[in-house]
Amino acid sequence: MTNGGMTLQQRRIVIGALLCAAAFALVEVRLVDLALLKKGDARTASAAEVVSRADILDRSGALLARDLPVSDLYARPHTFEDKREAAHVLAAATGADERRLLALFDSRHPYVLVARQISAEQEAHVRALGFDGLEFEPSAKRFYPGGRATSQVLGVTDPDNNGLSGLELGLDGKLKGNDQSPPVETSLDMRVQFILADELAKARATFAAKAAGGLVLDVNTGEVLGLISLPDFDPNDRALGPADSQRNIIAQDVYELGSIFKIFAFTLALEDHTTNPDEVFPIGQGFKLGRFTIHEAEHMPATLAAKDVLARSSNIGTAQIALRSGGARQRVFLARLGLLTPLRTELPEQARPLAPSPDHWGMVETATIGFGHGISVSPLAFAAAAATVVNGGRKIVPTFLKQSGDARGEQLIKPETSAAMRALLRYVVTNGTGRSADVPGYDVGGKTGSAEKTRAHGGYEAHKLVTSFCAVFPIAAPRYLVFVMLDEPHGTKETGGFALAAYTAAPAAGRVVARIAPLLGIPQRIEVARENS
Repeated sequence: MTNGGMTLQQRRIVIGALLCAAAFALVEVRLVDLALLKKGDARTASAAEVVSRADILDRSGALLARDLPVSDLYARPHTFEDKREAAHVLAAATGADERRLLALFDSRHPYVLVARQISAEQEAHVRALGFDGLEFEPSAKRFYPGGRATSQVLGVTDPDNNGLSGLELGLDGKLKGNDQSPPVETSLDMRVQFILADELAKARATFAAKAAGGLVLDVNTGEVLGLISLPDFDPNDRALGPADSQRNIIAQDVYELGSIFKIFAFTLALEDHTTNPDEVFPIGQGFKLGRFTIHEAEHMPATLAAKDVLARSSNIGTAQIALRSGGARQRVFLARLGLLTPLRTELPEQARPLAPSPDHWGMVETATIGFGHGISVSPLAFAAAAATVVNGGRKIVPTFLKQSGDARGEQLIKPETSAAMRALLRYVVTNGTGRSADVPGYDVGGKTGSAEKTRAHGGYEAHKLVTSFCAVFPIAAPRYLVFVMLDEPHGTKETGGFALAAYTAAPAAGRVVARIAPLLGIPQRIEVARENS
């Protein structure tokens, strides 16, 4: 040191010391920030910034889903005088698991998550407890005004507000955004949805069915106005009860639907002119096909005209009609209708149909598929194909988004074939197994289906049925298709112990039509009685 100054080496030492002090100060500030302000490593990934979601609306603007402001509650356990008491009281106030809280409070974590998505009422209760060391982070919770009635089709979000199932997942990209994101308009009509839910719940209870499902479809736009799957669940609770289910049986399960599938055998026969409605077929007591014999579910006369084969749902008559088409032609036809590949819609839930491979699609398979056995499809896929049959023969893909007009696609069936099938389906309701689905003034057409359920290791359960009915109205110029299905219904005293579709699914479909037709603006045809002159 000279003249009271420092040498170059001393200056370097002082500068180094100052830099080290500054570095330690920055580290200390960062540690405090992590431990106290940002809650450090105790904060899990689930506490990341909340994802905003747009509203979901029905076709008329009714609210189906919306984010509600809630809070996530965090705690600094070291501030609690009695951690056991704090765990007990906070668990009671928030619904959190008391043992989990006590374990976290006894750990070394400086900050712990107490509960996610607590309501404003719960937050006020917690604040009134007077505990130090509690912090409330803004969050959001999805609310569904329709409750159970929309649970299967809308689905739910996870605690971080990401789509988890149903349209919440299928439309996740459209729904994620910010508070200014435009609402998503769906094709659903809540009036139709509630009516469908009500009638299916009644039918399920009346016949003590294991499950029930149904949908209402616009046959010209493909819009799904209603879709119900029972059992359902409460989307606002998220805790499944023993009788609840999140499975959408209409979209993600496949069934052998039985005689309702005869619609396609007859459509193909009329399209290829291999029969006509008045041709007479021998029925007899059984139809032998190789080592197999096809029988009827109910007694049939010795002969039936083709239109009565459909109206009375004869397996033997339909097998003969299907065999005229042949397996190769039948397979191509069903493939064009979309029944041999998974149906893709905005719903993420989908099902892969079960059908024979081309190498194993022989005469027996052709005959049984003709009357709805040996092939399993989802009810939603069936409804789409049936809509194509009746809407003039143009392809329809179901959609859950509101459409602006006719969305019919490729011409798959000749218009005259479609018209002939509409006449036959009306005949089923006026003169066949669908009588209980008729609604005066609306000219309903349709078809029943009763199928024995398959066993896990092959064969069929004789007394376990899946019954269904497909209704179309008004049949002369169809607008809507109603599909109703009951899984393992039981006969009642009023039905004489019978559980076939004519007694179970068809009446329910008729009641749905009667209630929704006026709401959808379908004019009722008024018959004026003429006095005898």
